Amino acid sequence: MPTNAPTDLRLRVIPAIAESDAAAWDACANPQPVSELAEGIAQEDQYNPFISYDFLHSLEASGSAVARTGWQPQHLLAETADGAILGAVPCYLKSHSQGEYVFDRSWAEAYERAGGQYYPKLQVSVPFTPATGRRLLIRPSPDAGTVREGLIAGLLELCRKREASGVHFTFLPEAQCEALVGHGFLHRTDRQFHWENHGYATFEVFLEALSARKRKTIRRERREALSAGITVHWLTGKDLTEAAWDAFFEFYMETGSRKWGRPYLTRKFYSLIGQSMADKVVLVMAKRAGRTIAGAINFIGSDTLFGRHWGAVEHHPFLHFELCYYQAIDFAIAHKLKRVEAGAQGEHKLARGYLPVITHSAHFIADPGLRRAIADYLVRERASVEAAGNELAALAPFRKDLAEQEQD
Repeated sequence: MPTNAPTDLRLRVIPAIAESDAAAWDACANPQPVSELAEGIAQEDQYNPFISYDFLHSLEASGSAVARTGWQPQHLLAETADGAILGAVPCYLKSHSQGEYVFDRSWAEAYERAGGQYYPKLQVSVPFTPATGRRLLIRPSPDAGTVREGLIAGLLELCRKREASGVHFTFLPEAQCEALVGHGFLHRTDRQFHWENHGYATFEVFLEALSARKRKTIRRERREALSAGITVHWLTGKDLTEAAWDAFFEFYMETGSRKWGRPYLTRKFYSLIGQSMADKVVLVMAKRAGRTIAGAINFIGSDTLFGRHWGAVEHHPFLHFELCYYQAIDFAIAHKLKRVEAGAQGEHKLARGYLPVITHSAHFIADPGLRRAIADYLVRERASVEAAGNELAALAPFRKDLAEQEQD
């Protein structure tokens, strides 16, 4: 594919991640150990399960993220002349805006009303996964900067060749976002809620950092969630049996069908991640009267627990909070993880100790008129996101005396 990339770098688009070498992909996505040459990888975030070969391959091999579902893989590889992979980008040609969690449907509708064609578009992301992680995956080397420039140039050329309306990077680190802005991408922000572990020895020690009213509320919610004789179990590794996945998929389908209309993930996806990355997954499952009735799935990074989705076939007060938020905190404390990322949106998480955090996306819009309109809109939106985040941070449930001590 001809581009204005450096002449000693070959760029290649593959229609399935299976056409890349798994070890080579992971050497770009999650290099171990992290070296000083690794671009944009904070030490605490060196392993991200979602950009791993196994996770992305499971999405495709299960039929969850494929052309038929509107996610046509167009992964971009940067290679040496002898085929060694130096960088990679998880990229999809999209025919809709579903499963992204950074909402651009209003942009599409406005462009189409003006006579434009918004789809297809190129989406650089992890399908159905609103978790921040690197999107320009570059193997540590003295040439990492050159590889980055080549990948960006290649994406812009791919956009032209596919006659796409733009290229959209979602949930990427701020440093990578800034690099893309330098290439004409527009910067967009949003907000999530994350829990930070300040060395808490137990959940009760964490509660002591909250105001008395919030402590009382959380203790009551936890009691009531389990009051019907419900017990909670963590399943990971060899405990992730096909029977466990059968139960969890039933929860996912029941709850997902009510919330989203059509759940994205297939049953096969869960079997595949159970086979390839069981030690990076923890199911939090609830039982009552010998029957498993609800569950939440989490993925384990180097220092982060990523909560993804949950489901239930019985509905009990506060069980959602218990499985998705409080048990996640318990697990993070027990395993000395630094944070819990509990997915997209959800201001109700604030009262439970999850604080607002800015997320970043970057958008290249090919049409100059649409680009100008979106750029004007994003100036106002970024200001609104920042102001709302400041207001929410002021409502944090932590004790004021502790906050004042930290400032001193």
